[in-house]
Amino acid sequence: MRRAAPTTGVPAPHVPRLVRRRACVWAIPLVLSFSLQAPGHAEVGVAMVPVDPPADRYWSRWRGPSGQGVVDAGTHRYPDTWSATENVAWRAGVPGRGHSSPILWDDKIFLTTAYDDGQRRSVLAFSRADGRLLWETFVPPAAAESMYPKNSHASSTPATDGKLVYAYFGNHGLAAVDFEGRLIWHQGFGPVPTRHGSAGSPLLYRDRVVLYQDHNGPRGSFVAAFEKATGRELWRTPRRETVGWGTPVAIRLEDHDEIVVSGEGRVYAYDPATGKELWSCAGNLQEAVPTPVVGAGLLFCSTGRAGPTLAIEPGGKGDVTGERVRWQTSKGSPFIPSPVLYDGRLYMVNDMASVASCHRAADGELLWQGRLGEARREGFSASPVALDGKVFFTNDDGETFVLRAGDTFEILRVNPLGEPTLASPALVDGKWYFRTAGHLVCIG
Repeated sequence: MRRAAPTTGVPAPHVPRLVRRRACVWAIPLVLSFSLQAPGHAEVGVAMVPVDPPADRYWSRWRGPSGQGVVDAGTHRYPDTWSATENVAWRAGVPGRGHSSPILWDDKIFLTTAYDDGQRRSVLAFSRADGRLLWETFVPPAAAESMYPKNSHASSTPATDGKLVYAYFGNHGLAAVDFEGRLIWHQGFGPVPTRHGSAGSPLLYRDRVVLYQDHNGPRGSFVAAFEKATGRELWRTPRRETVGWGTPVAIRLEDHDEIVVSGEGRVYAYDPATGKELWSCAGNLQEAVPTPVVGAGLLFCSTGRAGPTLAIEPGGKGDVTGERVRWQTSKGSPFIPSPVLYDGRLYMVNDMASVASCHRAADGELLWQGRLGEARREGFSASPVALDGKVFFTNDDGETFVLRAGDTFEILRVNPLGEPTLASPALVDGKWYFRTAGHLVCIG
């Protein structure tokens, strides 16, 4: 029997090791959550490696200063209501085609884009005050890789340290551009053929740029670190996997840092100084896109088309599959959007069915599930953000669902931008910056 989902969520009481099957009554895809935590388990401190000041004042990387889409509003008031005209400070045209998210530093906004079916790719700088295009710098040309129609040849979000802008373009390599638009260095990798094109973003860690690219080209998959100032390769670790579009994260434990890659089939941790593999954990499905998040002493990794989410205690050695997975869901996870962890709760959207879910991060208890608009396959691409007691999910039509953060499902409002929107927003000083299919839009 198939029934339409209501607009209210369905709280699911916690049952040891298994969540009851109440949600299926409402034709919402069921999320099963298995708790594997051993009695007497002691929580280990883990956090994203913070950005260095003044980067914490801006939006200098994929998912912002927090590295996981959580915004510290401080004294700023961010609007939670807008439309194609309401609360729009300015709207500027963006040339070419791309899905990379905007990053901001001081008075500039940086994006990437592509032309001629990926034959030409560039870094763009806009004025933060009015959206005026300041300059455009093209990277050295290369043959375009094959591309899934929904993807773009400029889906990787750049990163900046306030000196250079670092951007990754798949076959067109990794480039560093200064704030005046001069190409400072370029690192080519040759062909990096993937099933659907590239999408992972570079990670800045201390003096280096860390990047991973799984593919099935002749030079093989890798995770590698490059010197920020020169592009010189510092280390490269081969990988066996051939499919993946994710972004590495740097996490901090009590006595050391780890570079984590959530990839095809497994999650890996590497030594950021040498690239040596520290540990790995099985349980991922083949297609890995969402960026991991951390909290409650755990690392959360999602893969597959509505596949599992793993809650892993990091810091182990070797194969930790049987000893450090504290809980996991059986399905219902995002395929493209990353999760957001906010106030002890893990929020996700199953973009294969337009269903949001909320788990208690510590033990995986399913608190609620709820439909976000009409059910649609691959209907969400942007990753959610959380601030001011709310969680914001934007679908591919440019509609942002504003949910009250908490133990019950409540949609406060839906804000339409009026344009397709696949990129995640950036938030700085009380303003939202959205990249739509054809524009850069400032809200606030």
